[in-house]
Amino acid sequence: MPAVALGSNPARGRTITEQFHAFDANNPHVYRALERLAARRLAAGATRVGVKDLFEDLRRQLPHGVAGLNNNFTALYARRLVEDHPRWAGAFELRRRRAA
Repeated sequence: MPAVALGSNPARGRTITEQFHAFDANNPHVYRALERLAARRLAAGATRVGVKDLFEDLRRQLPHGVAGLNNNFTALYARRLVEDHPRWAGAFELRRRRAA
């Protein structure tokens, strides 16, 4: 059995990060929606925000969900939110990445 790199998708031959960047480029509205949802929660007094929970809210809000919105992307979206909004750093738990 051939070895598969952690974080790669053998069916597509792309890492999670590569899949994320492709998805994000084709669906910029997803990031903007996650940004709005996070901002609302923080403005309402939340001190911690889970991106997986934001994903579920987003899936409920959109009539047919978001095709391709993969839970593997949550860490990458969390990092992007913190990068774009450094004051939110304490609201998101970021763990050390093990894969590209």
